Amino acid sequence: MDEKQQEIIMGLIINGGNAKGEAFEAIKAAKEGDFETADEKLKSADEFMAQAHNAQTGMLTAEANGDHAEVNLLMVHAQDHIMNAITFRDLAGELVDLYRKLATKQ
Repeated sequence: MDEKQQEIIMGLIINGGNAKGEAFEAIKAAKEGDFETADEKLKSADEFMAQAHNAQTGMLTAEANGDHAEVNLLMVHAQDHIMNAITFRDLAGELVDLYRKLATKQ
């Protein structure tokens, strides 16, 4: 694996982890009734996910152009981080909405 590919993979892991962390912070803020912060955290999570998505798109484009990437455990780990972050972000959005709905009924 060359240094450029390793940097891309580490970027995927970092951005996926940051997106998941921000989504978790959004849930915590919503639970406390701070929906402005929750919305900001979800937006931040989306920004981290966009960075990860752009890196993935670059890798997919290179692959489609015949520049085959070496698939190794680190690459699998990075993709796992991204998949978990996407799922967690989606769930966080639903939980923030649920807390918002509950707050309006109280």
